[in-house]
Amino acid sequence: MRKLLDFLINRRNWFLFLFLELISFTLIYRNNAYQQSIMLSTANVVAANVVSAGGSVTSYLSLRDKNKELIERNGQLEIEILRLQRRIETMATDTMRFQAYAGDSAIRFPFATEVAKVVNNSVSYLANYITIDKGSADGIEPDMGVVSERGVAGIVSTTVSEHYAVVIPVLNPKFRLSCKVLGSGYFGSMSWDGRDVQYAKLDELPRHVEFQVGDTIVTSAFSAIFPEGIMMGTVSSFEKQRDDNYYSLTVKLATDFTRLNTVMVIKNYHKNELKRIELEARGND
Repeated sequence: MRKLLDFLINRRNWFLFLFLELISFTLIYRNNAYQQSIMLSTANVVAANVVSAGGSVTSYLSLRDKNKELIERNGQLEIEILRLQRRIETMATDTMRFQAYAGDSAIRFPFATEVAKVVNNSVSYLANYITIDKGSADGIEPDMGVVSERGVAGIVSTTVSEHYAVVIPVLNPKFRLSCKVLGSGYFGSMSWDGRDVQYAKLDELPRHVEFQVGDTIVTSAFSAIFPEGIMMGTVSSFEKQRDDNYYSLTVKLATDFTRLNTVMVIKNYHKNELKRIELEARGND
């Protein structure tokens, strides 16, 4: 207490000066219309800037929620587009069957999506992995497809806990997926050679397939993990394989793995049934 009193006594001249300044400004403000208008304008400008800054901060903090909503909506639209494509193809090949099943979209198109946040991601190793914040409690199972906003990201590995799951990304030698040139019925095997995080290889594509640099590469129909037509990337270059009957394409990946924050897990409700009958067929051979 004594120190406070000593401080006030030692600074009494400064406090008196500030007090007199306050009185002076008050008298000027009350008795002069011009100064009054200037001070009011200045106060309004300051208040507007404070409100604007507060609004900007609030908008920035809400971007995360808005981004999640957009990603969820994007996933729904992707599934809807693929569902419509499937229906169009079915109608073109078998009109009667389309009419019989058109009202039951769950049977005709058994895919759904679950949005997940990336909590860990590596791109600098030969065998890279991604960890997401969704697990078995959210219906996540091994061998489910994972996509980003732009294209294929990976496949859920066998390591799935209640609230987390590890994903084998495209940037891992264990990843292999059947893909094709958009508009073509021919397919090849997509894999990563460990060289560049922006590119992967599509091998075993027959030589008679027509394509050119810049063409789009998508998932084929020969997978229980991804629907047909999911974006993989674009053709960057190509060369003949050792067997002259096949091409090896260098594909620029659509997904930027260095900036991966949010993904969508694709659930195929017919996957287990498909695997079961394939195993039964092999057992009967």
